[in-house]
Amino acid sequence: MARIVGVDIPNNKRGEVALTYIYGVGRSSAKKILEEAGVDKDLKVQEWNDDMFQSIRNVIGSTMKVEGELRSETQMNIKRLMDIGCYRGIRHRIGLPVRGQSTKNNARTRKGKRKTVANKKKATK
Repeated sequence: MARIVGVDIPNNKRGEVALTYIYGVGRSSAKKILEEAGVDKDLKVQEWNDDMFQSIRNVIGSTMKVEGELRSETQMNIKRLMDIGCYRGIRHRIGLPVRGQSTKNNARTRKGKRKTVANKKKATK
């Protein structure tokens, strides 16, 4: 396995797909990285040589925020929203969907497992 930016990327996949194992790199940005580094996108990672690895590392290091740096920036943005008390920050704080989704029936991913409430027993005469 090859290591780029602290992430093991699989050897048996094409370069374009293998780079998506890095947090913050999708298919389109992987294509741009390989193009800038001068590496063929159809080559498998095991066929890359040391110069190709080094050029890819340089491109990622100089142009992109990835992995820990990107995760911490995202968390800081969410924390800022929560601190200023805006609508989105409040939704983050109470664990509800942030972007206007309906919460009556769905939204289980954000709300968590159902908390069932028992019905009141009817008094017998």
